[in-house]
Amino acid sequence: MVKPVVLREQANEDVGDALAWYLNEQAEAAALGPIDALEQAYGHISRHPATGSPRFAHELNLPGLRVWPLKRYPYFVFYVERPDHLDVWRVLHGERDIPAWMREPESV
Repeated sequence: MVKPVVLREQANEDVGDALAWYLNEQAEAAALGPIDALEQAYGHISRHPATGSPRFAHELNLPGLRVWPLKRYPYFVFYVERPDHLDVWRVLHGERDIPAWMREPESV
């Protein structure tokens, strides 16, 4: 079963910030690579939600949290599987302080 991928506002902002960096620092065509990588990641987790690593769920005490890496880009998609969709919390660069950036004001 394929589940829809739903990005929280913060995840949308993360993606926008990343793409803005690629547009400002690289050629405009370079921003297409991360977009394709994101689409591939979203497609994969929508078909196989359990394949994401639960590593940060244990480290951050956030049950159900999973992470999936983008191919060829240093970004990770953080999500929780819900009964009817995938709840994408953040899309973060791997060099970030992940625990600090994953603080969630809402409950899981």
